[in-house]
Order: sequence, then structure tokens, then C-alpha cells
Amino acid sequence: MPPLGDVEFGASASSESTPLLSVGTNGTAAAPSRRERLFDFLEAKTPAGRVYEKFNMFLIAINVLAFILGSLFVEEYNDAPWAQRKGGICNDMCDALWFGNYVDNGLQGLGLGSTSILEIFTVAVFSLDYILQLVTCDLQDARYCGVMGRIRYLPTFFSLVDLASTLPFYVDAFLLRDQDIGATQFLRMFRLFRMMRVEGRYDTALTMFDDVFRAQKGILGTALFVGITTWVSVSSLYYLVERRSLDMIYCGAAPDYCGDGDDIDTSLCVIDSWGITDCSAAGCPPSDEYPEPCFNLYQSVPMASYYSLLNLFGEFPLIDQHSVGGKIVGTLVAVVAVAVFALPAGIIGNGFEDLISKRRQQEEPPPRMDGGMTPGYIADESTRQGRMYNFWFAEESFASKTIHNCINALILGTSLTFMLDTVHGMPAWASVSFDVFEFVSVCIFTIEYACRFYAATQDPNFTGRLGSLKYTVSFLSIVDLLAIVPYWIYVAMTGRIVTPYSDVHLTGAVLVKSLRLIRILRFERYTHAFSSFDDVIRRNLDVLAVTGFTAVLFWVLFGGILYYTERNNPDDEMSSNYKSVPDSMWVTLLNLSGESPLAQYSLLGKITTGVIGLFATGLFGIPIGVLGAGFEDIIDEEVGDEAPGEEDDYLTPAERAASQDLLGVPSEQKAFCFVNGIGSQMAFNFEMSIYALILSTVGVGIWQTVEGHENDLHSVEWFAAIVFTIEYLIRLYGTPADPDFGKDRNGFTARVRFIFSFYSIIDLFAIVPFYLALAMPNSWVDQYDEYLRMGRLARLIKLDKYVPSITLLDDVFRLKRKSLIIAGFAAVTLWVIFTGAIFLTENKDHWNGIDDVPVYGCDSDCTMMDRFQNFFDSAVYICVHLTGDYPIITYTWPSRFICFFMVIAAVGVVSVPSGLLASGFIDIVQSKAKARRGNLPVPQGNPGDDWYEFRRRQLDATEPPRSRFGPTVDRWQYAVNEFLNGKEEANGHVSFHAWSRAFRDFMFTIIILNVFAVLLESVPSIDKAVGNEKGNFFDRFEMFSVMWFALEYALRLFSARKNLDALYSPWVYATTFFGIVDFISTAPWFFEQFLILTGVMTSTGDMAMVFRIVRIFRILQLEDFVTAFSKLDNVFRASKDVLKATGLMAFIIWVGSGALFFIFEQNNPNWRSCDMSVPVRTDDGMGCFDFDSTAECNNVYPGLCAQAAFTNMPNSLFFTAVFLVGEWGLIDFTWPGRFVCMFLCVVGIALYAIPTGTLFDSFGAVLGMGDDEEDEEEFEQAPAEGSKG
Repeated sequence: MPPLGDVEFGASASSESTPLLSVGTNGTAAAPSRRERLFDFLEAKTPAGRVYEKFNMFLIAINVLAFILGSLFVEEYNDAPWAQRKGGICNDMCDALWFGNYVDNGLQGLGLGSTSILEIFTVAVFSLDYILQLVTCDLQDARYCGVMGRIRYLPTFFSLVDLASTLPFYVDAFLLRDQDIGATQFLRMFRLFRMMRVEGRYDTALTMFDDVFRAQKGILGTALFVGITTWVSVSSLYYLVERRSLDMIYCGAAPDYCGDGDDIDTSLCVIDSWGITDCSAAGCPPSDEYPEPCFNLYQSVPMASYYSLLNLFGEFPLIDQHSVGGKIVGTLVAVVAVAVFALPAGIIGNGFEDLISKRRQQEEPPPRMDGGMTPGYIADESTRQGRMYNFWFAEESFASKTIHNCINALILGTSLTFMLDTVHGMPAWASVSFDVFEFVSVCIFTIEYACRFYAATQDPNFTGRLGSLKYTVSFLSIVDLLAIVPYWIYVAMTGRIVTPYSDVHLTGAVLVKSLRLIRILRFERYTHAFSSFDDVIRRNLDVLAVTGFTAVLFWVLFGGILYYTERNNPDDEMSSNYKSVPDSMWVTLLNLSGESPLAQYSLLGKITTGVIGLFATGLFGIPIGVLGAGFEDIIDEEVGDEAPGEEDDYLTPAERAASQDLLGVPSEQKAFCFVNGIGSQMAFNFEMSIYALILSTVGVGIWQTVEGHENDLHSVEWFAAIVFTIEYLIRLYGTPADPDFGKDRNGFTARVRFIFSFYSIIDLFAIVPFYLALAMPNSWVDQYDEYLRMGRLARLIKLDKYVPSITLLDDVFRLKRKSLIIAGFAAVTLWVIFTGAIFLTENKDHWNGIDDVPVYGCDSDCTMMDRFQNFFDSAVYICVHLTGDYPIITYTWPSRFICFFMVIAAVGVVSVPSGLLASGFIDIVQSKAKARRGNLPVPQGNPGDDWYEFRRRQLDATEPPRSRFGPTVDRWQYAVNEFLNGKEEANGHVSFHAWSRAFRDFMFTIIILNVFAVLLESVPSIDKAVGNEKGNFFDRFEMFSVMWFALEYALRLFSARKNLDALYSPWVYATTFFGIVDFISTAPWFFEQFLILTGVMTSTGDMAMVFRIVRIFRILQLEDFVTAFSKLDNVFRASKDVLKATGLMAFIIWVGSGALFFIFEQNNPNWRSCDMSVPVRTDDGMGCFDFDSTAECNNVYPGLCAQAAFTNMPNSLFFTAVFLVGEWGLIDFTWPGRFVCMFLCVVGIALYAIPTGTLFDSFGAVLGMGDDEEDEEEFEQAPAEGSKG
């Protein structure tokens, strides 16, 4: 085979030094030798060779399939009756023929261990193939000539693949036949790599990686540094706040003598000063074999790092176990750190997108294939068929349009009747009415189809003898047939038209009824959304083939690895999800799509899932992203978006007023200007104080939801209510001067119009409840006080006056209206169809158990059918799945197949409307920013530059200032600066002399060793072994490190006068990023020693642990070697316009959704738990789940009832922050909560993610990632608002 990267699709290469065709002495082509013919055969250059190649592909596929299916018939892991050797569907002969799971399957006489006929035959074929490849490899490349050349061939990629496909068999069969290492079965997966030989194109998927890394290597190192630093920092914070948490004690892998790990009461466990857990009081004592049967999941920084990694992927599998401190850290992770950590993956993803885009530009796009009716065609009216065609297809007449509208109404009606018919408890007459309505509708649809079939041949696309057949197999015709034919078949077979859903035996009837949903696709006639899919696939066929094959390869590979690492996991939940390769591949599919529904993996499993999350997820997502992006591109081509509005449309009311003549009398004008911050510093200060007071009252309102703090800071609320009232009255008085209300109106009508305006209602909603509570004490107002307090949060929307965000949404919808209609139709259609499909497969699933869901009517022994009781219940879960999240994985196999298609195809398409909203919002905000900047001069420089960059450019050609202590000190400062920072050459390259480079390497080593020291010291067993005695190893190493860090800090301060990066100022160095990082690398140690000496703290307490962990932030000193964090302020400035608007909107969505979840879910019994002494239900309504609230339960059973989630606003904000990164750790909401959930899935998550995407783009622009020319050009065209200092 040619070397990787040297081959094009469908092409092969030959060596220049060793021609493949012999040449005779007279210059004529001689007959090829036997080896040359053999080489051509192996390279599929002959007809027989191509047959052999296809045979190889078939053999590989059979082997991989045998490996996957064979794992289903291992009795040790699958106790299903059909999987048993005796009485199952695969006996010893079956095992001997295909799988080779057992030694005694009839082939034991061969002495080869556990094997199969398929395996022996495959190894024989591949062994012979490898020998022949080795014989002819010199014809592939002259480097492989001779004995040494063959040795060089052995470590090549395809040689290693061939060896991995065969060598383990010989090891198992002849060397380790008595050892159960499973290599033979497992390494069948690697035979998939042999398919990369086919046409020489699949290896392009791997060479694409090389191209991407080469193109992005400059920025990738920086992003990796940011990611690793964020990971280590977050892990350390989680360790600090969770290492003593009893809720984080894990007993799932406890030995048998402890009983069921889920039943161990971890509140009785004790964590000693070293961090070692003892659960003796809970019935799980340590033993010699199990010194720590239960342990805290965050007992060390290395252990915390895995769960932190999952959080940074956006996954929170332990969401309901975190302490208060853990929830604070988790909120910060969800709001900030997830975006930062996503930079490396985003860079790789962008690299692939750029590479794919360039390849697509080099190729001619294939022509559109329109298999439907000819657009705009009008048939000849002189014939009956022509008139029928014009009536049913052209839709020119009023009667035709009316009939089509009625048919569309019938489509929606029959879909709705199916949905309603799935609801249990519907009266019999309703079900009968639905079936009669269905019968009438199908009759009409049948007549319509007959007419369409009769007239279709008039269309130019369906003329000729086969025209009717071509129409029959067209997309919309198939949709029509699926909507009517199954119905008539069922009626003919049963003789029944009325088939009540309540008859559970009529599964066929339910299936036929569900096909009504397919009729929604008939609206494709108007949107042409799904008919674009064939164009998407044809345009991206090569990319999809390459990346799709690689994605499948990764899927099978990682699925097999996790099967072997987790099938013996002592945690029953883990092992049950990996008991076979198909089970493993189901969870691995979710892992590769970015999900981590499980967390308690073995060490090898954690490493594997970490690799999946860091690397494989990006590659696996490329085919999904290609489909989604291709669909969006075709929409953009077919439907042009409207241009952004006029510049005045994006100014705030105050800005418009400032640019126009005010109305009203002078006193009204002064009042209007004062409350809008116009005309004076006092007015501006008043407006800013109002915004600050809004944020303060929101914070107070959130805090007052915490139990025991309901009346805290009540004086702030008094003060705020009075100030807001005064502000409202002034605003009301000044309304006639407002151009939005006073134009062409008198003062009275202007004020009335203002009172009923959006912002006025928000103001009243925020202050009126306060006065109602004062006026009506001990009334209904007090009863609903908690809900009225939440009304204060509505004040946040007032900030929209200052930074328009929420009010821009209507502009966004108007801008993207046409595209949103098409993409929205596709998304809603997929949602409805997949909901119906999952409902059919899960509404009778009584095998897969779930937690109790009393709000759905199940108090114990609940199963999936309790979740999927009807279509509407199912729609909520499918809505979440279509965002790419899978909080539920215990599906039946039919449902898993449906979910597979959701993951592969639907997720990319359904995300298009969200992407359109996000891009539209950014367009509007950028237009608004340009309107506000006007004609200010264009600054010179790079995106995000501020006073530091401007000042540095000014000093670039300036000599450093002289020292007032004389030339000797100047020489020392020059020497120290050159020693620390190197010398810049004329070409801009910085060089270091030997001693300087050695010092840098030494400091780099110390920084790395300090990080490792903190990690090791946090491990309880290591910490206990080293001890806490004064002068222990860690203390000595810490003192040694601090001395060197302090010396470096002092030298940098001394030489700052000669350092251009410090602007020739020690103060600038000390107060900018590098100086602050250098300072905090040493100062905490000196402060800690001072506290120990003064007796404020001891060297072994929890406070000392905090100081130890702070050392981890010394990793930031690596900024001297890789520029990253010091540019974050530039990143924020480069994206400040979009960040202000979208950041406020994200904040409003976060707080508003959190408040709604708190109101609707704080007493959801699905998350209520009671002591064993409290009955679940009682006849007199005194059971745990009988009470309307957890507080009422505790009034009857003091301290015995607890609510796990949404107990107060801070708690709710934590969960909502996690939801907004697309992770639904909790899903069984009440119906009001479900509506909030679906809102976030459809709109909220996309809008909330805009600031993250903006930061990513700015990070690339500031640091020079990828194609930055456009970003820089846009920056130059968009003037800045000013600069500091």
C-alpha cells in the first residue's frame, strides 16, 4: 500500500525506483513477472483482485459482527434463557461455527483453546495475505527491499493492523491456551482497520487529523494549556469542597459482606483527618482484603479529576449528590469553565470544518436532484387529466386552495386525534369519535391520492410509460401511501373500523394509528425541507464516507474496549450496562455523542471514556455536524434572509431620544431625561444606581428563598420599593416627552399608553406586591408571598433598557423568518415522528426499572412505561434527546435503534433552528453596535487591544529608562532581563544563552513537580505514609520551591525597568497578569507560616489543606512559556458588544428559568424522600407522597421528609445552570416544569450558548487561530468605543 497521506480517493501510487511493469531491453513492455502479477492482485488492480478485495471486506464484516453478537451468548454475563448453551438459540455447534466463546464447544480436540471455524478460516486467510504482502512489499516502495527493508515494513501502520488481526490467535492457541485473556475475540475489532485498504480512501480520515493538527498547531498548544489548567484547577476546587461530604461516599463496589451498596446509610460513615472513610457504623467495616470498602469519590485531586473532567465535558452524573460548596463550584463550571475547556475540541472541530470546506470548494457541487413535481408547471386545461393536474398540483384556483387547506386541516386533525387517543382515561365515546374521524379522513386521503395518481403523468418529470411508476415511488407519494394503505390492510384483516386504544391487545391498531403522524410530511410540498437531504448527502458523500467509516470504527473499537473493562465491574449498574458488546456499544454511542450517563467506571474504563471525551467525540461528531451544516447551507441557498434593519431600529429609547427633539413641556422633558440618564452626570448616576439596585434586590430575593433567611435584608427591599416607586412616578410624569409615547398624543393618552406598555407592567409587577403585603397583612398575599417575591426577579428585564437583548428577539425572528419556517418544520416533524416511535416501543416496557415517580402515579416498582404513558409524556423526553442529551438510557432494544437514528441524523437537523436563532441574534447585535459607534475613527491594532497594547507599541522604538543608581545597576538590569526573558533578534526571534535556557528549564521542572506534589499529597494513603510531622518531604520540597519562586519574582521586579513587556515599569509588571501570578506562587506560603507562628492555625488542619491546594495554581506560571490567560482580557474586549447583550439575555434566561423551576418543582414528590417509618400512601392522606409540599410532610413527621432538588433559588440556579449547558441530570418534572424544560431545549440553550461561542471566536481572533483574516478585517471596520488610560 502507498504511505499514508500519499493517496487520493480511488487512486493508487507506485514507486518511481521500482516500476510495477517490467521494461524490456528494446524499450517495449515486457510481460509482468509472477511477483508483479501477485502484487497487482493484492492491490485489486485486476478483476480477480477486486473480487478478492470484496471477499476480504465481507470476511472482515462477518468477523466484527461475530465478535459483537458472540458476546450475547456468554452465560457468565447474560442469564437470559435464549443465551444459554443448553436450550438457547446458540448451542455448541453454533459457538464452534461462529463465536468460539467456550473451549469445550467441540473443537477442543484441535488444542487451540476457545476458537471457532470462522476464526480459524479467517486467520488462515489473513496470515496468507500477510505473507504475500511481505513478499511483494518492495514493489510498493523501494525502501522495503531486502531483509532490512522487510524489517522496516513490519512497524508500518497496515503491517501492524495485519499482525493485530492474526498474531493474538497464535499467542492464544499455542502459548497461552490455558489463560483466558480473550485476545482472539477482542482483536477481531482491529480487522476493521484492514478496510482502510479499500480504494485507498478510508485512511484519508486519519491523514485529515494530521492536516488539522498541522494547520492549528500554533493555537492548539495554547488551547490545550488553557484546558489542562482549567481541568486541574476545577479538580482542586472540587476536592476542597467535597472531600468531607458524606453524600459523596460511594459503596456501589463494596464487598458482599456489606450487603447491597445502595442500602448502606453513608450518613453513619466517618472520614478521618487523612481522608480515609470508615463505614463500620453503617455495617460495612474495613478488612484486610478491603481496607476501604466505601470511599469518598473526591478523596484526592486525582480521583476528583475524572468527575471534574465529566463536568467540563458538560456532563454532571453526580448532579444530585453535591454539597453546597460543590454546587457553587458546579455552577461556576457550568457558567464559565465548560466554555474555556471546550477550546481545544472547538479548535480541532473548526479545523475539520475548514478542511472539509476547502475540499468542497475545490469540487463542483453536484446538480440538484428534484424528484418531485415541476415547480410552477401548468398543464393543458383542454384535457381532463390536465384540469385534474392543475387542481391537485398547481393549486391555482380558489377552490383548489380551499380543498388543500381542508386536507391540511385533516392532516393536523388526525395527528392530534392519535396523540389524544394515547391518553389513558379518555372516555369511550371520544375514542370512537376519533376512529370515525380517522375513517372519514382516510377516505378523503384515498380519493385525493387516486386523483393525484391519475393526473401525475401530466407533469414533465413523470411522462412516459413509466411515469405512473416513477410518481408512485417518489417521496411524497410514498408518504401518501403510508398514510392510507396500512389502514385499509388492517380494516380488511380485522373488519373493524372502531378500535379503542383501551384494548391493550390491539397492538396492530396502535401501530396503524401512529402512522397518522407520517402525514405531517405532506407539508413537505410547501417547505421542501426533507427533499434537500439527498442533496446534502451527495454534496458531502466523500466526507461522509471517510468520517462515517472512521466514526463506526471508533464506535466498535471503544465499545469492545469498554465491554472488556466493565463487564466485571463490581457495581451492578455498571456491569449490567456492559454485559455484552451490543449493550456496550449503546452506551458508547452516547459517550461518542458527548454523553456520560454513567460514572463509576474501573480505572481502565475511566481512561477510555476520558480519551473518548477528549478526542474521539470530535471525530465522531463530524458526520453529524456535516449533515446539520449541509442542511443549513441548502436552506440558506434556497431562502435568502432579510437584511438587518435600519440603524435606528437598534438604538435604545434613550439613545433615540437623545438624537431627536423632545416633546412635552420643559418639566416633563427634565423628568424624562433624568430617569433615562440623559443630560447630566447626576442623571447618569441615578440611572446606574437603579440598575445596581435591581441587581441587589434580585440577589436579596434569591437569598430570601433559603430556609431560615426569609426576612434577611428586609430593609433593602423597603428601600428598593420606595426608590422604584419614585422612579416609576418620575418616568410616568415624563412620558409625554418620550418620542415613543408622546408623539401625536396629549399628556393623558401618552401616560395611559405607557402604563400598559411592557416595561411599565414589569415595574408594576415588581413593586405592587410590596404595597399589597403592607395593605393586607395576614391575607392571601401572605399565602402566596413566596411566589410574589419571585416577581421581583422580573426587574432584571428592566436592564434591557440599558442593554437591549430580550427585546431584540422579535428582530431576530423577523430576520430569520423564512429559514426558521423551513428548519422549524423539519425539527418539529422529526420531533413528532420520533416521539410516536418511542411511545410505541416504550409504552408497554415493564422490564426496565426506574426510580419512583409518584407524580406520574407510580410509588414503587416503577418502569419505563410509567414515563411513557402517552404521546405527550413521551414528547418531553424526546425533546431533550433531540438536543443531544440522554438522561434516560434504560431503553428496550427497539427504542435504542430509534435513538441511534436520533443521534446520527436528527440531532444535527433539529439543532439548525437553534443555530439560526443564535446567528441571527449576533447579526442584530453587531448591527446595533455599528449604529451606536457611528463614524468614530478606526483604531489600529488587533482585536481586543487596550491601553497596554497601545502603550507597548509606543515604547517599541524607545530606549529603556536609565537607573538613578548609575550605569552599574543599568548593566545588571540589562543582564538580568536578558537572562530571564532572552534577547530579541532582528528577525523577531527570541534567543536564550545556555545558562538562561537551563534556568528556564529548571523553573519549568519545578512548576511541574509542584503540581504533581499537590496531586500526590492529596492522596490519603500517600499523605498518611509521608506524615504531617514538621520537616516532612512535602514541606521541605515546598520551602525549596518557594525560595526559587521568590528569587525569580525579585529578579523580575529588579529588571522590569529594562523589560518592554513590563512597559519598563516594576508597577506594571506587579499589577498585570504575570506579576500577580508570580506573587501568588509565593505569598500564600509566607502568609501560612505567619498564621502558624502566631497560633491562628495549625499545619495539619483544614485551613492548612486550603493553603496546600492553592499551590496548584502555580501551573499558571507556565504562562511564561505559553501565552494564553494573559490575553483573556483582550478576548473579552474583542467581543464586548455581543457579550453585553447576549450575556444579559443569558443571565435573564438563567435566573428566570431558575425561578420558574423553583416555583413549579420545589414540592415535586418525584424528588421527595422520607424515612422508612413514614408510610408512602395512606387512606387519610398522611403518607409521604400524599402531602402537597415537603414542609407539610415535615409538620406531621418532623425532620423525616426531605426534598432533593429545587429547595430554594440558589439550589434551583445550580440545576438550571447545568440544564443550560445541555445536561438534564433531572428529568421527571411536573407538567409546568416540563414546559420550562421544553422552552430551554427549543430556544433557551441556544441563546444561553451565544456568549460561549462569541468568546471562542474572539479567542481565536486574538491569538491568531485558523482563518482570522475575516475577524481582523471586521475589527478594523468596526471602530472601538475608546481605550483605557
